[in-house]
This record gives sequence, structure tokens and C-alpha cells, in this order.
Amino acid sequence: MSMNEQHFYIALVAEGSAVPTLLCGHCRSILSRARIFRNEGDHQRDMECRTIGLCSADDCGAVNCCDDAMARLENPEQLFGLAS
Repeated sequence: MSMNEQHFYIALVAEGSAVPTLLCGHCRSILSRARIFRNEGDHQRDMECRTIGLCSADDCGAVNCCDDAMARLENPEQLFGLAS
């Protein structure tokens, strides 16, 4: 992988969770809602993904594409309205 390539993972939905919860596709830690954002404006990443989640787990820091996981949620916009 070159310095300009950015590897990303595919976020997962936490099954059986009372509130919509996404997991890091690399380490399976919970992705904080404060670190899930739309791929636009100041948060623009050079990848074909509408929603990005950054893992805050120690020794991870993976960039996750959340599009597939968000599509599985009944109300994906709820993720942006809840506090972490």
C-alpha cells in the first residue's frame, strides 16, 4: 500500500442492541456516534462512501465505511441524533 492509498474497513451493525450501534470492521469496537459523519465538507475523504466512522479504540484508529451498515438500520438518521 502506498502512502497515498487509504485502507478502510466495512462497519458492522451490532445485533440485538437497544439503540442503533455500529461496530468497527477491523477490531469490532463500538463506533462512537461523535466519530460517525457524512463524507462531505470538512470531513471529506477520498473514498466512495457516503458515511464514515472513525474507530477510537486504542491501537486501532481504522477508517470505516458505514454505508452498508446504515442501510440495515430501520432509521439510520437516528444515529446522528443520539448522544454517544
